[in-house]
Amino acid sequence: MATTPTPHIGAKFGEIAETVIMAGDPLRAKFMAEKYLENPVEFNHVRGMFGFTGTYHGKRVSVMGHGMGMPSIGIYTYELYNFYGVKTIIRVGSAGSINMDLHVGDIAIAMGACTNSNYVNQYELPGTYAPIADFTLVRGAAEACERFGYNYMVGNVLSSDTFYSDNPQNDKWMKMGVLAVEMEIAALYMNAARAGKRALGICTISDHILTGEATTAEERQTTFTHMMDVAFSLL
Repeated sequence: MATTPTPHIGAKFGEIAETVIMAGDPLRAKFMAEKYLENPVEFNHVRGMFGFTGTYHGKRVSVMGHGMGMPSIGIYTYELYNFYGVKTIIRVGSAGSINMDLHVGDIAIAMGACTNSNYVNQYELPGTYAPIADFTLVRGAAEACERFGYNYMVGNVLSSDTFYSDNPQNDKWMKMGVLAVEMEIAALYMNAARAGKRALGICTISDHILTGEATTAEERQTTFTHMMDVAFSLL
């Protein structure tokens, strides 16, 4: 185990809680610290990737950004799991729906994560690996959505390496029941599996790739907190 601070996280061991709720945008992590945490203390600002530790209803928790794409979340979650003793990471982020019943503002709970990335190749597995979430977290998130009255679906997402693609082929993923497209969850789930830890991805639908449906600034402000409510309810 490497010593802390790590090359990408400026915290000392013990300054990060065993559960970390992460968002791609570090400013969204800052927003979560201000909205949900009691007595938040900043533990990281290396590369502008803010991280804070505080309490939520008396339970110690950290929030942190993870950047865009599987290489970025791969680095941060690897260091959290393997160098800081983190046991659970929950990603809250946005996704584009490719399911006709999953609309803007709805929540996608990622039970599994397909990918077009080569991230899995590092493990030299003799076949195709299927990255999945921790079932207890999936069940808890679904139950929380029911309690809050939030529209949601549970299923597969696609973690794509490309945001602007010459040949996206989303219709083919849709035929296989994939709910939505995002860019990070598969790497999170693989890192969790390799470390023997827990992970969950919860996404708010920001746009519908097939219909052109999209969020307004007001909708993003009011509905993107729903996934955060769900994530914090899992503590």
